[in-house]
Amino acid sequence: MAMYSMQYVQGHVQVYDQKGRFLFSADTEREAREELETLAESAS
Repeated sequence: MAMYSMQYVQGHVQVYDQKGRFLFSADTEREAREELETLAESAS
């Protein structure tokens, strides 16, 4: 299972992979989690 981290930066959420590489930003944590689900589905 892939691990991700989220950081709040200037009013939005930035998502990083387990190696600390930036993946994407989102307006809310919920939006970020939905995008992560979409990425996981497309990877399988």
